[in-house]
Amino acid sequence: MIDWGSFGTVALASIVSASLLVTLYALGARLIANQGDFLPRTKRIVGIGCFALCAALVLYGIYLIVPALHG
Repeated sequence: MIDWGSFGTVALASIVSASLLVTLYALGARLIANQGDFLPRTKRIVGIGCFALCAALVLYGIYLIVPALHG
């Protein structure tokens, strides 16, 4: 029998995390993209921070999926 409560929790967590990942990546790409003018240092640092958060989210997801990493 399917536990619909757990199924809904997993579905909601997947949608939220995927949306967050796509939003962070798009924001990072937009901040780093050179649009012909001088790119301030702050924009570049925030853009790199967005990419770092994307990488951290992906690595955490891999950690949760692979049981051998739980030790």
